Amino acid sequence: MNFIIINGPNLNLLGKRETDIYGNIGFEEFLHQLRNQYNEHQIAYFQSNIEGELIDKIQETGFEYDGIILNAAAYSHTSVAIADAIKTIQSPVIEVHISNVFSREDYRQTMLTAASCVGSISGLGLYGYKMALDFLLHQKSSE
Repeated sequence: MNFIIINGPNLNLLGKRETDIYGNIGFEEFLHQLRNQYNEHQIAYFQSNIEGELIDKIQETGFEYDGIILNAAAYSHTSVAIADAIKTIQSPVIEVHISNVFSREDYRQTMLTAASCVGSISGLGLYGYKMALDFLLHQKSSE
């Protein structure tokens, strides 16, 4: 099966930024481990700090992939456009947040994108991506 992880702004700095919140492992290293663990599946990856590029990638992959794991980061709290893009595609989308957004600032506790997704995982670190992938695999095997 084919899946894609789409990461939003500042997630290119994982392992370097706010390590007390986001940990000290870079996403590329984590992705390598994930791909090795799920080597019978294709896991594509895209990261952008630009909202329109995230929307383009959701639209581009949302009719071809078996599932999308999306961490829109700060755009989760502000982007009606990303939420609308998720609604227009066929691929199921699981939203992931590395930190527990509900234990952070008030403005982070509203996620405009969450209602457009199949589910949302928050606060489990990078392990949340693995959980999202496991759910998508389970969902596909149940069809």
